[in-house]
Formats: sequence, structure tokens, C-alpha cells
Amino acid sequence: MFNRRKFLKAMACLGAGSGFRVPIANGAQYDGKLFIFVQAQGGWDPTSFCDPKVNHQGERVINNWAIRDAVRQAGNIQYAPFANNVRFFEKHYSKMLVINGVDTQTNSHSAGLVHTWSGRISEGYPTTTALLANHLGGGLTMPYLSFGGYSVTAGIGTYTRLTHSEELRNIASPETDPFDRDHRFVTQGEREALLRHERRRAARLAATENLMPRDRRGRETFARALAPSAVDGLLAFGDMINDLDRSNELDMLGPDSTLKRQSQLALLAFRARVAVSADLSLLGFDTHDDHDDEHALALSALTDGVDYLWELAERFGLANRLVVVMGSDFGRTNHYNSSKGKDHWPIGSFVVMEKNQPWTNRVVGETDGLHFARRLHPVTLATDHIAGVLIRPAHVHKALRRYLGIEQSEASLRFPFRQVESLPLFG
Repeated sequence: MFNRRKFLKAMACLGAGSGFRVPIANGAQYDGKLFIFVQAQGGWDPTSFCDPKVNHQGERVINNWAIRDAVRQAGNIQYAPFANNVRFFEKHYSKMLVINGVDTQTNSHSAGLVHTWSGRISEGYPTTTALLANHLGGGLTMPYLSFGGYSVTAGIGTYTRLTHSEELRNIASPETDPFDRDHRFVTQGEREALLRHERRRAARLAATENLMPRDRRGRETFARALAPSAVDGLLAFGDMINDLDRSNELDMLGPDSTLKRQSQLALLAFRARVAVSADLSLLGFDTHDDHDDEHALALSALTDGVDYLWELAERFGLANRLVVVMGSDFGRTNHYNSSKGKDHWPIGSFVVMEKNQPWTNRVVGETDGLHFARRLHPVTLATDHIAGVLIRPAHVHKALRRYLGIEQSEASLRFPFRQVESLPLFG
């Protein structure tokens, strides 16, 4: 028997438990840039990727691939002929900015994650993904998606953890039996009546006098999350997931499809206009043992996943709006350990990707032959051992904020990068 109390409770979850934000006028018409941050968790090895290093006589072996091969170059970008790098760089170099020699100042995973994705080595700052969602996605149903990794908002919003698409479908259509999608607990008319009831109730709760500011904001968020545009957007997203799943495309993507599935869901959310930014996450880079074999697998999954992301964005008509940022906790040592692995190393890299930009097909930042970061002049970005600075994640995030137009946003001003040089990473 249908239980209306339980159904109303499920409808309430649409606003209270799914990362909804306050819609604003015309929010669903957002046609600006879309942002994906890809977190290679565990500490990737730039010397086998975008900052290739060969071996030097008298030094320990840095890379086994360099014994039998040489550094390759696509456009202006050098890369290591390792894993599936050749295909990836040759195909995508024209939309890449590689930032090498980034000093994360740590060998700790927890500090490295915080520093790399917030720009601050201690906790308390939001990710740039969160800042973008806060500034640009106020009218969207769930502007900030997270698939794991570091996704801290520092109180400027909420993120939606989207790991299982079936959960999203259940939230979008609580009137539908999750075990039999053709069976509905209520009719469409009953569903609309229940939604109207919830909207009136939520508006009444939001209008209560003498509320504390935090309680008022929470009730207003809940009330506006039930707006027709918010509910319709979520329903459209659920329908798109169903359509893609029925195509069995995921089954044809190969055994390691974690990042590809995340790409599907993030791009569908962008296409449905319910999200503006997302953190994607891929494990497998903490290769203390058998580095070459394990890192080849992880890097191949990463580059194949990002390649698929761009291909799907083209199919969905979103590629010209997409900005992709790739990074990791830190780098790996410039030699192998006794277990044929590589340990933690503070010097890492970022890769920023966007189509048809004047700042792409470039490498900024530099390391020496043993992968120690070199200082750069803060204006010319040329190597400068005297007046230069070491690139830190704060420099990267500050430059991203400026380039993406959120440097002066209210949320960004709450979390400033003081005493951090403004490096012209994007020209």
C-alpha cells in the first residue's frame, strides 16, 4: 500500500540530501564554460609523463624507458614515450598547457591533496571547483559534482557525490519503483500535487520569523530546491543517464572504465544544465612497488579516460566550452627503490586543457635533469636563479581564478592568496 508520509519524506530528500543549491533567475540558461578537474590520486610521475627525464652517467637510473628510448615532442610539448602517452600527446597537444616544476612542499598524501587542489597546504580553503560552482552555478540543481578525491567547499556551497547513477535516478524519481522502472507508486497528477504541497510547506518554513542566519539559509535552499526548474533539471539528467545506459556504451569501453563512467555522468549533468563543475578521481598512482608496470596501467587509464572525455564532449556539443585541469598529490622520486618502485617526491605538474586558446601548446615551468624545480622570473617566466620564484599550487590556482574570471568573486575574496605572485601562466 502506498504510504504518503514516506513519499513526502522522499520528496524532501530532493532538497535536503542531494547537494541542491539555491536557484536564481535564468540559472538554467547558463551557457558559459564548464570545468572538470581530474585528480590522479597517489602521486603521479611527471618524469614518465609531461616532464620527461632521461638517465645521466654517474647517477641512479631515473627511468627504465630512457634506457631504450628518447624523449618525444608533440608541437612544443615534450613527453615521455611511456604507457599510452604517444597517442595522447600527439592527439591533444594543441589544447594543452603543461605546468612543470610545481613544488607541493610535501611528501604527505593528505597535505599533497589539500595543497594541490585548494592552493593552500593546510586545510580551510575550498577547491577551485567549488569556487567556480559557487560563482557560476547558483541557478543549477547540483552545480558541483564530486566522484571522490578532495572536494572541500569550506562552507561556500555543497557538492553532490555522484558515484552510483542508480541512486541519482531514485532521487530524481522517488515515485518510481527502483526495482521495476516501469512501475510507479503514484500517478503523474498525484506526484505534481505532492510537489505543490512540499513547495508550500517549504516556503512556510523559510518564512518563519526569528531564525538564525544559518537556519534561514538552509530553509531557503530547501524551498528553492523544489522549484520546477530544479526538479525538471534533475529529471532530465536521470532520463539522459537511462538513455546512455540503454545504449550499452559503457560495456564497450573496456575493463578499466572508472574515469570514463565519471566522464559520462559529469558531461550528462552539464548537458542537462544541472552542474557546472566536477572533480573526477582515479586511483593507482602510489607506485612504491613495480613502478613501471603499475604506473603504466594508471597512466593509460588516465589518458584513455581524458581522451574519452574530450570525444564525448564533442559528441554532446560541449567541447568548445570545456576546461580540463589534471594534477596529482605530488611527484615520484628520481630513482627506483629496492622494490622497483618510486617513492614520494614533492615536485609535480599540472596539465590544463582547453580548445582554441592562444596559451595552449606551451610548457611553463622547468626542472633540472634530476627533477628538481628551477626558479622562474615572476614576469617573464624565464629561469632566474636569483630573483625567481618556485611555482607552488597557490600560483596555479591564483592564475586559474584570474583566467576563469572568479578572482574578484565574493567567495574567492573570502579565501585570498596573499603574498603570492600573479604568474602569467595563461599569457
